[in-house]
Amino acid sequence: QVQLVESGGGLVQAGASLLLSCVASKRTFEIDVMGWFRQAPGKDREFVAAINWYNGSAYADSVKDRFVVSRDNVKNTINLRMNSLGPDDTATYYCAARRDGNFDYSTPDYTSWGQGTQVTVSS
Repeated sequence: QVQLVESGGGLVQAGASLLLSCVASKRTFEIDVMGWFRQAPGKDREFVAAINWYNGSAYADSVKDRFVVSRDNVKNTINLRMNSLGPDDTATYYCAARRDGNFDYSTPDYTSWGQGTQVTVSS
């Protein structure tokens, strides 16, 4: 089991940028896929972005041209750079990890989850 701790959330105005980070308790080069999900009040948790060991990435259509996911296997972290934020991006953002990559990254079939970090975007 991998412990994941997110940071970087906050309250920003529409159009601003934020950088979320997730630190893993294990060396990330031992983890194939790491991802970001988000959940707004009253809504299901939804996929945001994922990155595999080879730095192949995937994004939800709603964030594809605005968010960038990256990983640093030296620092055991993944980051999510979020640009041009809007009120619809308001949610709790969760980091997730799974040791193997034989699954659909956009589904919540990850084995480890962080506690989440809140992002609130005001209009």
